[in-house]
Amino acid sequence: MAKSEQQRLVDDRLWGLLEPLIPPRPPARGPGGRPPIADRAALEGILFVLNTGCRWRDLPEQLGVGSGHTAWRRLRAWQVAGVWERLHQRVLDELSDSEVLDWSRASVDAVSVRAKRGAS
Repeated sequence: MAKSEQQRLVDDRLWGLLEPLIPPRPPARGPGGRPPIADRAALEGILFVLNTGCRWRDLPEQLGVGSGHTAWRRLRAWQVAGVWERLHQRVLDELSDSEVLDWSRASVDAVSVRAKRGAS
């Protein structure tokens, strides 16, 4: 079964929000080597590992999403580039615009807010 026929972990709508946030990859260092894995395929590999809990090196080749090392490097690079924070904000904006979120009922968990020393 080809990848296009398999069920994707990332639907087209979410990919449409994420794709513009991904920074361009640096150009290849020279001739030869393996062709780069597409960003969407790398994301599928990242999500597979995070959903299943398998080790990065155990990412199945049959998925066609590259190696676990490639997926891990992309995850790390996108984290450094702030992709996940910007995606989170975009998803919240989309949900807010479609009136799925009711911001009037939001609260802050006091456990996650650090108190100053000596404050009661």
